Amino acid sequence: MTVTRVLERDTLDTVAARIRSHVVDMCAGPEGGHLGGAFSCADVLAALYFSVLNVDPRRPEDPDRDRFLLSKGHAAVGLYATLAERGFFPVAELAGYGRPGSRLMGHPVRAVPGVEMPTGSLGHGLALGCGFALAARYAGRTSRSFVLLGDGELQEGSVWEAAIAAASLRLDRLVAVVDRNGLQLTGSTESISPMEPLADRWRSFGWAVRDVDGHDPDRLADHLDAAPWEPGKPSVLIARTVKGQGLPFLAGRSASHYVTLSPRNHARAVRALRDMEVAG
Repeated sequence: MTVTRVLERDTLDTVAARIRSHVVDMCAGPEGGHLGGAFSCADVLAALYFSVLNVDPRRPEDPDRDRFLLSKGHAAVGLYATLAERGFFPVAELAGYGRPGSRLMGHPVRAVPGVEMPTGSLGHGLALGCGFALAARYAGRTSRSFVLLGDGELQEGSVWEAAIAAASLRLDRLVAVVDRNGLQLTGSTESISPMEPLADRWRSFGWAVRDVDGHDPDRLADHLDAAPWEPGKPSVLIARTVKGQGLPFLAGRSASHYVTLSPRNHARAVRALRDMEVAG
């Protein structure tokens, strides 16, 4: 299935830049947010929602839609920014993120249009994706299920139980994306729990694997839209990313994991994103 891109004038890079801009504004609010991980996956989200996923903001419950699960639910600010840009709810609602009475909470909930399941308890998303893929098969639908995981999340044993199940059930309409930014809250993933060679690990579990630059949304879209890559095998895209991508004072640092941007740092971030857009 090939989904026609919804973009007419903008590029996927432009959309990803707007997603990051919204994230910066939300993280400048009183509650702050998980900026680093939202920035590292912004290009993945732009590729999915504006080039790959068969979804319609006017019909968020369409039974034939593709499903997307943000297993790394702490990056909710990135998902909210993407859903708003895609038209699931007004962009103006982002300004209320984390405020009393807002449905935009620290982790995604079903009250938000376009959110399939509440997530944030790491290690559960891939199993949920298996369930969606299996249900689609039983219902005779051709829809695909996409799951975005954090690389630190791969330390959860439930991820690999789901990986085994997906391969044994031949769920080739299931696609996982690993946001491989190499960092988690307390340091680098490789110093805490080494997982390289990561591609070989997924292959050993029976998955079709591709390992790509996670900050090239056009290439990401091409790879993701082509899934399934091998008949009878679930697909996993390892997206090599940088935590806090685009902000020189936070990029590649664990300190970007959760931030509440001061007015000064908010202004620095806005300038950095503007410079990044001009350079691009």
